[in-house]
Amino acid sequence: MRKRVPAPVAEVIVNTGQSVASAARGERGALVAAAAQATGRSRATVYRHMRAMSVQPARRQRADAGTTSVTREEALAISELLMAAMRKNNKRLMTVADALQVLRYDGSVRCERVDPATGEVSPLSAAAVERALRLYGVHPRQLLRPAPTTEMQSLHPNHVWQIDASLCVLYYLSNGQAVGDGLQVLDADKFYKNKPKALERVEAERVWRYVVTDHYSGALFVHYVMGAESALNLAESFIAAICQRTVGGQADPFHGVPLMVYMDRGAANTSGMARNLFRRLQVRQEAHMPGAPWATGQVEKAQDIVERKFEAALRFQPVHSLAQLNDSARCWARHFNASAEHSRHGRTRTDLWLTIAPEQLRVAPAPELCRELLTHEPVARRITQTLTVEFKGREYDLRPALQQLGDVMVGEKLLVTYNPYATASACIVEVAEDGSERLIAIPQVERNDAGLRTDAPVFGLGFAAMPQTAADRHRSEIARRTYDAATDEEAERARKAKALPFGGRIDPLRQAREAVLPTPIPKRGTPLQPTVQAPAAAAEPRLLTHFEATRELTALGVAMNPERVSQLRAWHPEGVPEDQLATLQHRLTVRAGLRVVGGVAANE
Repeated sequence: MRKRVPAPVAEVIVNTGQSVASAARGERGALVAAAAQATGRSRATVYRHMRAMSVQPARRQRADAGTTSVTREEALAISELLMAAMRKNNKRLMTVADALQVLRYDGSVRCERVDPATGEVSPLSAAAVERALRLYGVHPRQLLRPAPTTEMQSLHPNHVWQIDASLCVLYYLSNGQAVGDGLQVLDADKFYKNKPKALERVEAERVWRYVVTDHYSGALFVHYVMGAESALNLAESFIAAICQRTVGGQADPFHGVPLMVYMDRGAANTSGMARNLFRRLQVRQEAHMPGAPWATGQVEKAQDIVERKFEAALRFQPVHSLAQLNDSARCWARHFNASAEHSRHGRTRTDLWLTIAPEQLRVAPAPELCRELLTHEPVARRITQTLTVEFKGREYDLRPALQQLGDVMVGEKLLVTYNPYATASACIVEVAEDGSERLIAIPQVERNDAGLRTDAPVFGLGFAAMPQTAADRHRSEIARRTYDAATDEEAERARKAKALPFGGRIDPLRQAREAVLPTPIPKRGTPLQPTVQAPAAAAEPRLLTHFEATRELTALGVAMNPERVSQLRAWHPEGVPEDQLATLQHRLTVRAGLRVVGGVAANE
């Protein structure tokens, strides 16, 4: 703030300024020196006050103002070098003078001026070159200015939410082994970039802060998690924000499922788990392009508000657990939303959020169902003959949604999922060509104690025909076309009268009768000479020697002894036919089992 000049001093300076303006050359210095001595101020201060308290004449503009000897190509070359030598944090590492020296030595630029009177060529100074860069609009400071942005609007509370995660740089939750367990301050003397191991030691205990803001009202919600920015932590924070909750025994008004969430393109925000949760809750997810933090400026500012207004107060109050930290954060957020006036609309955030209409407030399902939706995928279910589908042990009716579903047929399959906003219904999922999903609600079938549908017609009191499916319509259309009938009744009468389909116009054998086939060249054959041949005589069995026969019978299980060999020779003195081996086996075995007792043969 500029110091106020006392009135007596100001009077002396104003009078001196008027005298200096009309004084001759060489007298101005003495007048200024006298004023400095009278006011007790330096000559420079007197000159400064004189300029501030008098109207200065317009400064005469140079004749060559707005022109430069630097060509645009030279300006671009210098700007390219300056921008290429810049750090990622936009810190300039090279000055214009350094870039000019490098490019002049390289021969890329000259940056010279020619005296029109003498023709003398002299190099331009770094300041002149810098002015040329500004003249062409390629100075690094000009190029680093942000691009114009478009201001967006939301239509009502819970239309658009913004979500952002930030590492809590001031605190970490101790594991209880250190002195003063609970929320600990990251002491700058112990934790900084030159002591990476100190940070690694508490890395798993660092606290992450998720902030959710309603774009329309500015209402905010804070949720703290441990670990890192992950899809699971994002989901837990989002579920905590949308579900109804009580703070200090009173309901927090800020809740419900938004129509759209807007966030950055972090890996956790665009993960399959997060996208699946948003899709199942019928929330549109949008992510801004990298390098555009102003796109979610509201939630970025909310992060700053939480850090300065809530976390600063934690130094004076011990926090021993993550649950206690979240309870304190929700208590503070509820009070802040209800008491702090928003600069944009001039009302408290809660006051404006409460203007939400009933159809705009989508009440979130139970947290347990929300967590199941993280990994839930629609399942394929077959349509029964009563136009129902089964899902999670319950039966759902397709008839009320037939007009929306379009062509459905008995036996076909549909994708079914939860309806998170009505537990007594499910949703049919229709996937468009671009991958977007359309959800159609179908009610649950109610049955009585006897297992019968409560909405079914009663015998003797009425009958309700099932609505036509696509198969029914196609079947009727084909029947009418088959019998050239205008109505289904005419087609049925023609079918019962055994009328010719298509009026006899279609002859399936016509093609065979009228076909002109190529005439094949006759093939030469060989006459068949039938002959009667007598059946060939059976071959004589091979004659085995007595030794060969004995060996074969032994292989068949007959215990051959000298007595049996003698018997074999007696039966077949010339040799044993091979086909008699089975007979001999039986004869020798039976005879061995008989003995004579009292003139009668008996089994041994």
